[in-house]
Amino acid sequence: MLGRTSHRLARVAAAAALLLAVGGCTAASPPATSSSAAASTPIPNTAPLWTPTTSMAVARANHTATLLPDGRVLVAGGQSNTGETLASAELYDPRIGSWAATGRMTQARAFQTATLLPDGRVLMAGGRGCCSPASAELYDPGTGSWTATEGMIVWRFSHTATLLADGRVLVVGGYNGSNYFTPGVHASAELYDPKSGSWTATGGLIAGRASHTATLLPDGRVLAAGGFNGNDYLGSTELYDPKSGSWAASGNMEAVRTSHTATLLRDGTVLLAGGVANYHLEVTASAELYDPISGSWIATGAMSVARAYQAAVPLPDGSILMAGGINNVGSPLAPAELYDPSSRSWSSAGTMATPRTGATANLLPDGEVFVAGGTSTGLQASVLASAELYDPGGGT
Repeated sequence: MLGRTSHRLARVAAAAALLLAVGGCTAASPPATSSSAAASTPIPNTAPLWTPTTSMAVARANHTATLLPDGRVLVAGGQSNTGETLASAELYDPRIGSWAATGRMTQARAFQTATLLPDGRVLMAGGRGCCSPASAELYDPGTGSWTATEGMIVWRFSHTATLLADGRVLVVGGYNGSNYFTPGVHASAELYDPKSGSWTATGGLIAGRASHTATLLPDGRVLAAGGFNGNDYLGSTELYDPKSGSWAASGNMEAVRTSHTATLLRDGTVLLAGGVANYHLEVTASAELYDPISGSWIATGAMSVARAYQAAVPLPDGSILMAGGINNVGSPLAPAELYDPSSRSWSSAGTMATPRTGATANLLPDGEVFVAGGTSTGLQASVLASAELYDPGGGT
């Protein structure tokens, strides 16, 4: 891994530019008008795109992983291979390829959200597993410590948390974990203000949803799409306007989907891909684009493999890496693929060293993608401590 250092450094500037463009809400360009709904045939790639790196100290799935300003990755919480909900956290340093323990969270949690705040701290909110269900806490990378902050108004897990342009965090939907075995679904939303350390209610969703996606658009609005409302899998979408604190319907997707991915592209459109489509747990390979200017949905090339619970990461060249997840029979996936926004097609991105679902994926400062944890089979005992790196340059 260290032998590729010079190759990685050559990609640092491009990766940094991408992170600024996505996080800085750049103006959207009109999307292309052509589309394709046919499945693409991946182009075989024999280069060593995926290589294992040092394993975590603790096996975990359904955890969070946050890229810190100094380039390290904070991994926290999740579930162990015995079903235990974890409070432990650790740091991966890509410069030396090693892990170090850091402070434990104030409480164990899984299916939580982690949001990097403008001041470099990390907000951990909600989750399932322990003690104070609506709790939230802050991680300080400078001290490696966790401190409690004001708890959310309601307990949530499998919700979304989106950093708004003004520095506040919008938390939306999710399951109500007050009943562990039959959780309800929230339509409510709330805002965390890092300056005051407090939560306030904001406008509620038109439709309650959990395991949905929430995407910050270039104009500052937030697109909530799909999910599960407690009874049905959703194809509906809606937009949050932070100026008015209200939601408005934004049409239906081409396909019903939950536990899918949503990724902002450079032209301002949003790529929705994969997910679970119905009660039969049918997983879809379909993908579509949302144009925030026209408010319309357009089918685009389908993935080569149906997948849900996968990871999607924008790469420095503008393509989107799709990795992991489960297929239609519930088996974790090892094949990865790339979406090219210019051709609206998919191609092979090699095969991960280990099939995994419920993993995390982060774009590192050097342009590589870091994938950690998850499960390798449908069994709880298959929770992984392993981690691996994807090299867009093919290991050259």
